[in-house]
Amino acid sequence: MTTAATELAGSGSDQEQERAPAVRRRRGGGGLAGYLLVRFLLIIPTVFILVTTVFFLMRSTGDPITAALGGRLTAAELAQRVQEAGYDRPLLVQYFEYLGSVFTGDFGTTLSDRRPVTEVLTTFGTATLELACYALIVAFAIGIPLGRLAAYCRDKWPDAVLRVFAILCYATPVFFAGLVLKLVFASGLGWLPVAGRASTGTEIELQFLENPTGIYLIDAIRLGDPDVIRDVLEHAVLPALALGLLTAGVFLRLVRTNVIGTLGMGYVEAARSRGVAERRLLRKHAYRPALIPIITVIGLQVALLMGGAVLTETTFEWKGLGFQLAEYLQARDFVAVQGIVALLAVIVAVTNFVVDVIAALIDPRVRY
Repeated sequence: MTTAATELAGSGSDQEQERAPAVRRRRGGGGLAGYLLVRFLLIIPTVFILVTTVFFLMRSTGDPITAALGGRLTAAELAQRVQEAGYDRPLLVQYFEYLGSVFTGDFGTTLSDRRPVTEVLTTFGTATLELACYALIVAFAIGIPLGRLAAYCRDKWPDAVLRVFAILCYATPVFFAGLVLKLVFASGLGWLPVAGRASTGTEIELQFLENPTGIYLIDAIRLGDPDVIRDVLEHAVLPALALGLLTAGVFLRLVRTNVIGTLGMGYVEAARSRGVAERRLLRKHAYRPALIPIITVIGLQVALLMGGAVLTETTFEWKGLGFQLAEYLQARDFVAVQGIVALLAVIVAVTNFVVDVIAALIDPRVRY
């Protein structure tokens, strides 16, 4: 009887062991699906809260027409325009109508130049996207190698210099960095153009391109003229540096901290005890795991880049959404401001979702 019970218990244990991998797979798959679903659904309240906040902040100074055109129209003309636009109705009625139009893709019409806000977003959004991509490339190219070098030289003078450099990159205002770069490389040395996305001749050539994308580098490559490509890249260098250095400082410190932490792990110590060279340990065992946290903070850095794009585009006259946002703020065109901010909110929320997906696929621990 004891033998039978033992065999039965052993049989049960064997069956449990066989079922365990399947259960773990089901849990892992369900965990990933549930995690991604929650992250995707979080996009809606994020955009909703930001759009709501901007709407009521903009309306705290009065209706948009009075704010934009007050003093340039007579009282009768102003009252007529306000009534035609429906801004004399209760604020909550206007709010719910605005939400309904936003979810259908209608952001209204600008007050200062009478253009559909969606046209403004599609026309200037590509310029901001292009600048953000350039800035991320600069941030990766500078921040990650220097962070790796700082970790390798930890507690030595190159490490101290690089840490100070990272603090300066993060703490320096974007517009100040842009002005210094313009002063040195454009006005002083004359190596690079001072402002704009391209020279006048290049912009004229790109306008005649069939079905332009609005991203100058892609359009220049499609045009196939090396001079046009060089001109576009030269105009992008200084704005990309000014905006990219802001994020490069974050990447540098993050890579340094995580590489040093990984070098103290047990498996790295075991490899070190076997006589593996420190440089090989850094490259083979510590560097790649340290890149995972970089992925998780990219979403936050995109929000930082979008905020810095306003100052960068204004400093370099880079005509993107940031440049237009500053123009519409000066004109007190709150309809246009609301539309641009809503789009930026969607971009940041979607970027964070994509980053969460990548992080969950790379590191399963993120899912739980």
